[in-house]
Amino acid sequence: MSALSALYKEIALCEDCELAKHRTKVVPGEGAEDADILFIGEAPGWYEDQQGRPFVGPAGHFLDELLRSIGLRREDVYIGNVVKCRPPANRDPLPAEIMACRKWLDRQIELIRPKVIATLGRYSLVQFFPGDSIGKARGTARKKEGIIYFAMYHPAAALHQGSLRKIIEEDMLKIPPLLAQAEEVREEEHKPQQLSMF
Repeated sequence: MSALSALYKEIALCEDCELAKHRTKVVPGEGAEDADILFIGEAPGWYEDQQGRPFVGPAGHFLDELLRSIGLRREDVYIGNVVKCRPPANRDPLPAEIMACRKWLDRQIELIRPKVIATLGRYSLVQFFPGDSIGKARGTARKKEGIIYFAMYHPAAALHQGSLRKIIEEDMLKIPPLLAQAEEVREEEHKPQQLSMF
């Protein structure tokens, strides 16, 4: 059993917040265990709660389209959420719920070791950059502790506000160059260093 599969078993038993009482299924995340890019959304919705898989509703179909636009499939990336259980009636996750789930997200990042983390929406963004506004940060990349963070609107935003669709599609096209840049940096770090013999 992989370390990530073992983590899923732990998450499935979690009762650290009120959301555990309402869930049908826990939605830990899914994808390549050594993915170069990790997409982090907000919280599971109704479809995700039924299936135990992230991004399987309408927003998920749009995310699949976005991935195809840059030559990727779900199996190539890792997709997860800030909280692992659906908030009742799809309300926003509460600070206490986000805090209770934070250890699971941190552990996933530690195990997957992505080169790029794409934050989808404001709840995901403020996990890493508290106080930032998604409207200002979207489409921009920053490096922190060896990982490139790229802020995007949540795919669901395009379903509620059609004008954001084009913006999200354009932002997605910035991801391949970021992955290439991250790869170059990693290769540089792993090159044998020439030692001077004095």
